[in-house]
Amino acid sequence: VQLVQSGGGLVQPGGSVRLACAASGFTLRRYIMGWYHQAPGKEGELDATINPAGGSARYAESATGRFTISRDNFKNTVYLQMNSMKLADTAVYYCNAWSVMGNYWGQGTQFTVSS
Repeated sequence: VQLVQSGGGLVQPGGSVRLACAASGFTLRRYIMGWYHQAPGKEGELDATINPAGGSARYAESATGRFTISRDNFKNTVYLQMNSMKLADTAVYYCNAWSVMGNYWGQGTQFTVSS
């Protein structure tokens, strides 16, 4: 049972990137999915969450208008589209699956925003 993240690397300020998080060994369709980030020297912060059906998403203030969380329950995958990247977005990003059945975390993906 695990969440496997893909994507990551270096992106220029103002650029866009999409993170993916695929579940292995369990199905995501009953889980609330979320994306978090942890910047160097700081505590983790929530970016966005999406309900199991995918019809309702919520965003942190810093992510509103720039990030979009989505999910494809048939592909057992959740995504985070990040646009208008800022230097302050440099962080390790984690996906999370939560329900009363369990709480799982992806391995983390490092993103560096730099010119």
